[in-house]
Amino acid sequence: MATERSLATLLRSLQTTSSFQDAAALLPTATSFLSMLGNPLNLTLLSSQLLTAPSLWSHPIDLQSCRKILSVFNTAAIAVLQNDTTEEPRIPYGRNRKIEYESWVKAVAEGADDKSPRWRHTLLLGGILMGFEGQNRRGLPRHIRVKLESALARATQLALEEVNTETGIDGQCITMVLNYTFELLSDLERSKLNYDRLLPAMIQSAYLSSEGLEGGYFLGTIDQDVVEAPGKQFRWSANSPTFGIVSAVAARPLVSTLGPLSRLTAHAVDNVRDPRIVAQTVDYLAGFVRTLMVQWRQNKLSEIDVAEEAEFLDAESREITVPALWKLLRNCLYSVVITLRAVLGRTINDPALAANSSAPYLSMQCLHILRNMYFISSRLGQNASSQQTFVLLAAIDILSQYPVLAENFLRSIKPSDIGQIPAHPVERCLDLFFLNVSEHFPLVLSSETNEELLLSAAFPYLAAGANSLLLEIFEAAHSLVLVVFAIPHNSELAAKHLPFYIENLFAVFPNNLSARQFRLAFKTVIQITAPPSPLANTQPLLPSILLEVVHDRALKASSTPLPPQGPNPDMSQSPPVSEQTVLTLALIDSLSFLLVEDLKEWLPLAAQLINAISDRNMRHACIERFWEALAGGEMDVDRSHCCVTWWSTEGGRELVLFGAETAPGESDESGPYMSGAIGGIAPESKL
Repeated sequence: MATERSLATLLRSLQTTSSFQDAAALLPTATSFLSMLGNPLNLTLLSSQLLTAPSLWSHPIDLQSCRKILSVFNTAAIAVLQNDTTEEPRIPYGRNRKIEYESWVKAVAEGADDKSPRWRHTLLLGGILMGFEGQNRRGLPRHIRVKLESALARATQLALEEVNTETGIDGQCITMVLNYTFELLSDLERSKLNYDRLLPAMIQSAYLSSEGLEGGYFLGTIDQDVVEAPGKQFRWSANSPTFGIVSAVAARPLVSTLGPLSRLTAHAVDNVRDPRIVAQTVDYLAGFVRTLMVQWRQNKLSEIDVAEEAEFLDAESREITVPALWKLLRNCLYSVVITLRAVLGRTINDPALAANSSAPYLSMQCLHILRNMYFISSRLGQNASSQQTFVLLAAIDILSQYPVLAENFLRSIKPSDIGQIPAHPVERCLDLFFLNVSEHFPLVLSSETNEELLLSAAFPYLAAGANSLLLEIFEAAHSLVLVVFAIPHNSELAAKHLPFYIENLFAVFPNNLSARQFRLAFKTVIQITAPPSPLANTQPLLPSILLEVVHDRALKASSTPLPPQGPNPDMSQSPPVSEQTVLTLALIDSLSFLLVEDLKEWLPLAAQLINAISDRNMRHACIERFWEALAGGEMDVDRSHCCVTWWSTEGGRELVLFGAETAPGESDESGPYMSGAIGGIAPESKL
């Protein structure tokens, strides 16, 4: 009787309490009653009241409130499971009589009646399923779990039919519950869901709603709290209101679980029936990331380059607030990329999306999305995410099949002021994206377009002076120019611009170009100018001239080890190399492209250049690379035969391993001598 009276008091309080805070204080008591009541009718009554009580639902609802209701049923189910696996009595209450799992689940589930909207039913059914089966608890018999999964899938399906076009709390709640319970549903129940209605609801809830990422507008509020600190630094305090907003956004139910939610979204993309909804999803994501980019561009923090953060941000910003912001933005990036991966996978396999009227435009949308998020991904590195690499390359491959549209796309993202290096880091970041993406398209573009659009965008970075902040963009510009020169139909273009490029290449190394990029650039230039390249027909002596320039510079170059370069110094070459060593290695890299007649001339010159290196470790590195070039399969049959003959019968081995013979009149005390050999002839005695 005491239990019934307490239950009546609880139900009366739920009906009469005016504020949600007071009603929420009653939820722990409700959880206890759900786990201890033995009368199915009382369980049904309490469950129904939790879904309909005015004190809980008559005010504006947010997902935090919904999650509290979900937690009530989840915790109660866990308690029921624990009570039946232990012999210890419950304190202060004990269950009036034993009730089986099936009866308990059925009694609580019957509380999801017509008095409450169907989307609230998912809170009840999802909470029970999570409580019994979440975290590998496996607390329900097979037949009961099947019924519970079916009930949840059916409730979700009916609730989705009632969701409006503009997703509100109903769609957000369905998204949250499915995100928590989707892994617990069988494949059969997953197949029953209406993904055509679910996918738009999830996208709007996660990215555009006030319970998600707010369409990216939260990023624009930060600027008002970024203030100048002593020492010409910026400060974004952890006690500022905007950092509280960012922390609150990151803690929201849908944002804090963006990883599982993006995988659920990708599954929905794979299973949606109407291809137009896939295109609509890409439009939603494009709008979100466009807003995100604009909001970031208007932020003072965007004026600071990554390499300058230690100089222009105070300690609190560097260690607390800014890392928290980038963690949230990084999660946004990964969630969008996972969805785009599913979109492109669907595009490749779906005949409707793979049509000429759809595929190139979806690819351009995906590339625009990646571009607008490049201020995030550029901090992580190009190879930080395999899924992002797939999205980028798949979109490029599809768009490359449509040269006219590819050219239009490149013109739409070209630098706003071609011929100038922008001062703002965000604009330079967009230029970097343009250079990295453009190097995949020269083959499908005309020579005129390559010159007008691609080379004109890359040349400003080639001609600029040394600047450590621009090293990555310099390398991207060099890569783009080399790709353009290497295309066969651009031979006239290469002949026109190659002198300028060669002059610039030697001017910027080693101060403004890494050793790796210089070697790659010079090797590519030799390959472009050597047969069977069309350029070799008009300028057959150019490879030898270029090698002569490198040879002369190497003889006069510094032997001091070069400092690590690039954004990841730990990834620099090991052991350290000097400018002289890099020039020597560049010459060795180019040997495999020379004609046999030129190769006979340059093999001994390369060997002599190796022996001119004073540092033993650097010299051995060059010898190993030289041997690899000769015997590693880089050369064809004729060149290999020439190398074998030079190495074995023309003194090549001795020249590489032991250096040139001692000049006449010079002593060589360090040379090898046979034990007991006759030394120099003793002067003749006058006696």
